[in-house]
Amino acid sequence: MWVVRLSDKQLEVLRALLRSEEHLGPALEGAVEALELARWDDLPVAELPWDEIEATARSQGISVAEAILDVSGRSCDS
Repeated sequence: MWVVRLSDKQLEVLRALLRSEEHLGPALEGAVEALELARWDDLPVAELPWDEIEATARSQGISVAEAILDVSGRSCDS
């Protein structure tokens, strides 16, 4: 999977280019759908409770990164 950041103008041009194709296979149809659904600025701002994470890391004797993985429900082995 690729992640790209496009300006509004670049997104407009890419949509127009894809719409101009006579036949879109399943992969390009999926790409068009993804372009219609995804907008970088529509993503929620992610915030972590840093004080809580740092306190958890200190109390458990682990790194902040390990505490973040713990809060997210993942492990270092994943």
